[in-house]
Amino acid sequence: MDMKKLLIIVIPLAFLSGCATVKKQPAAVESSVSREAQLEAQKQQALPEKPKFKRKVAIGRFSNETRYGRSLLRDDENDPLGKQVSDILAGRLVESDRFLVFERPDINKLKAESELSGQALDVVGVDTMIFGSLTEFGHSTTGKKGFMSSTKKQTAEASVELRLVDVKTGHVFFTAKGSGSATIEAGEIAGYGSKASYDATLNDKAIDAAVSDVLNTLIRKLEEREWRTDILKIDGTQVFISGGTHQGIKQGEIFAVMSRGDEVKSKQTGFGIELPATEVGKIEVVSTFGTSESNEGSIAKIVGGDFAGTALSKLFVAEPTE
Repeated sequence: MDMKKLLIIVIPLAFLSGCATVKKQPAAVESSVSREAQLEAQKQQALPEKPKFKRKVAIGRFSNETRYGRSLLRDDENDPLGKQVSDILAGRLVESDRFLVFERPDINKLKAESELSGQALDVVGVDTMIFGSLTEFGHSTTGKKGFMSSTKKQTAEASVELRLVDVKTGHVFFTAKGSGSATIEAGEIAGYGSKASYDATLNDKAIDAAVSDVLNTLIRKLEEREWRTDILKIDGTQVFISGGTHQGIKQGEIFAVMSRGDEVKSKQTGFGIELPATEVGKIEVVSTFGTSESNEGSIAKIVGGDFAGTALSKLFVAEPTE
């Protein structure tokens, strides 16, 4: 009798040992690269310190160039995957707190709403426009089956391409590509465990990973663009400029007042070229005013130069030259 009990216990264990189970996490393996080299590589990939002054960017049209989710009844403007890429990118740029991000894809809706409220929409110009597309997207399912058990592994992969466009010329001056994937694995034994139905959130995670993959490269390139702001008014020795605390402007900072160079057209490239600006003075910030990025400014005093009689359209404020 004892022998029969023993067999009842042993035989199921033998069967279960051949069952398919969810893959275990691999054991940690020490890298062949030294710890010092790894830290140095991480420093190279990390973003530099937050910039002193925020650049203005807007996100334009993002299209879905894959076959996934497309139909004859949907155009690029209403394609959910293309819009999802632009929404995720906008969210990441706002979260970085390094830029002033402006709306463009839904600007017609903003205009309609402003008309209903009896106010005209005052669209702000930006330094750079960002366009892009979802170029690759797909998902796959693999699995194993064993006696009384099964596993299923689901993977979604996505690739996005972004391009930066100079708003003055329409020139595409930079492109970048990012790729990402997301995986989930589930299994069941003898009817117990997860059923591993398709997880739609994998799509979101794969697209998010693709945007994150290219984000640092994109931010670095955007921050290479020259920062400048405009003079709102000159009143005696007081100068009112656009931008305040939200753009990183602080009391006591010194800025250069620049006179724009003439704009000429290049026969070689066909582009309009602004000749180098000339520094005509310096100002020191005394205080800031306003409650948000949309209505803030700064009050400065003239500490050098003579530009009070120059037309405001010819002047701009820039970071001081060393």
